[in-house]
Amino acid sequence: MGSTEYKFEGWMGLSPESADGKMVWQEFQPKAWEETDVDIRITHSGICGSDLHTLRSGWGPTMYPCCVGHEIVGVAVRVGSQAEGNIKVGDIVGVGAQNDSCIGRKGDCEECASGLEQYCPNLMGGTYNSKHFNGDKSYGGYALYHRSPSHFVIKVPEGIPSALAAPMMCGGITTYSPLRHNGCGPGKKVGIIGVGGLGHFGIMFAKALGADKVVAISRKANKKDDALKLGADAYIATDEDAGWVKNNARSLDLIVSTVSSSKMPITDYISMLKPSGNFVQLGVPEDGALTIPAAALIMKRIKFGGSLIGSPSEIREMLELAASKGVKSWVEEIPMKDANKAILDMDAGKARFRYVLVNEQ
Repeated sequence: MGSTEYKFEGWMGLSPESADGKMVWQEFQPKAWEETDVDIRITHSGICGSDLHTLRSGWGPTMYPCCVGHEIVGVAVRVGSQAEGNIKVGDIVGVGAQNDSCIGRKGDCEECASGLEQYCPNLMGGTYNSKHFNGDKSYGGYALYHRSPSHFVIKVPEGIPSALAAPMMCGGITTYSPLRHNGCGPGKKVGIIGVGGLGHFGIMFAKALGADKVVAISRKANKKDDALKLGADAYIATDEDAGWVKNNARSLDLIVSTVSSSKMPITDYISMLKPSGNFVQLGVPEDGALTIPAAALIMKRIKFGGSLIGSPSEIREMLELAASKGVKSWVEEIPMKDANKAILDMDAGKARFRYVLVNEQ
């Protein structure tokens, strides 16, 4: 079982100003313990763009007080008698952006039954700023401990250091899932828009899945060297490369967009797709809606869609691929005590490409 002589404490956002580096360290009440749960002593917690959106109520009103962080890796310290996944006390485990759904409950849904828990119509239980199935609030990973239903707790394979596994739990799977779902592999030419926390994973996983060509797309040329080191075969700087639209017309099968701006030149991006190509949007803009370029879609039978994180089974598959292909997240480790500075640096675009908070005790 493991002892429960520990406190749930973490960095809490109390208002939208918390995103300005004003989170407060305090105790919180985790969900009521159920025998299907696992308690994790957090060692590493990645910083995700979603954390900043949520702290500042960018996607709608946040349920303050809120402890963000959904790229959690640590040690299982308490395992319920009905826990799934063969987890034992002492195992290195992780939790991503979802830690509850209607799975295993009476009348669980078609999505959960078919391994698509992230699309559960009854409960997409976010790891923070959400409600659990039992009605209790969820609190995330900028903390000492995390309590999660075991179905969403993933064993981290040997060979992936915890600091590198943490950002894969959200950033990694958010790009892996649409690549996998849309047939990324040998024979495919893939574009990744945005070379950041998500985009750097997009480049690496597209290569790990065997894509023939991976093109990194950003506004400026300043990330070109990094993109090529990550495995990109080509780089387009849309603000600086004259003629990039014409020069790259009909060259790609699949584009995954990680950027969160309503101002992006979608029609130009779609011109890069071959007929019957796919455009998948991952970033959710705070600054307005995206315009659907109907004519550009119609003229080449383009599919324009989106994708949300990934299921526990997909996360396991991704981690196995990462272990076998040596995919390594680019991270900078930062002491948990410096979380307020870290979110400001993240917001300023300084991360190359993921910050990971580390509990040093």
